[in-house]
Amino acid sequence: MKRIVRKKLKEDEFVSVFNKAVHYVREHSREITNLFVLIVVLAVIIFGVKFISRQNLKKESRLLTQILELQTDLNQKPENLAKLEELAGGGKFSRMAYTALASYWIENGDLDMAQSYLEEFPQRQKDVLFYQAQNLLAQVHFKKKEYEKAIEIYRRIEEEDPGSYSLDVVLFHRAEVHEEMGETDEALALYRKIQEEYSQTYYGFDASQKIRELESKK
Repeated sequence: MKRIVRKKLKEDEFVSVFNKAVHYVREHSREITNLFVLIVVLAVIIFGVKFISRQNLKKESRLLTQILELQTDLNQKPENLAKLEELAGGGKFSRMAYTALASYWIENGDLDMAQSYLEEFPQRQKDVLFYQAQNLLAQVHFKKKEYEKAIEIYRRIEEEDPGSYSLDVVLFHRAEVHEEMGETDEALALYRKIQEEYSQTYYGFDASQKIRELESKK
């Protein structure tokens, strides 16, 4: 008898909960419908964003391949310059066209043309490509004997301390500028810093040689 009573109570409890749920749904049907529509819309937006991002990445990857191929044959095929200019843009990899063009003009002695392309390099995304372009721009200023402008760029990169770009490159090039300006103590301080903090890198090895050369001249 007790078992039947418990079963009946459970059934009544289930019916009560079910009726309450149905009543709640009926009373808030509009809100529930709106919430469902919102969830669907958000799902569509997220899917759309991911789909567009994947398509853009594929497009950028194809552009990267084109840019690298054009850059490789640039000295033999100067007509590739126009094609690189067309590909240059603000995308993840299409920005490399600016540095490819700048590198070509540096090699061919037109520093003003190289500088113009590097100054067009998009500023909004500060990744490894951005800092490579900044480093190249500082080298252009160095070659033009605009030493203070070169140092300013290098100091700015040091202050930002980007995790995506190794600072031994920046420190070494800044040391070279100070060395060229006759500021031997500043150059030595930077070379020693590289030697201590980046001893196992290419620039760490070169810094050691620079230290020996400068100290032998004192």
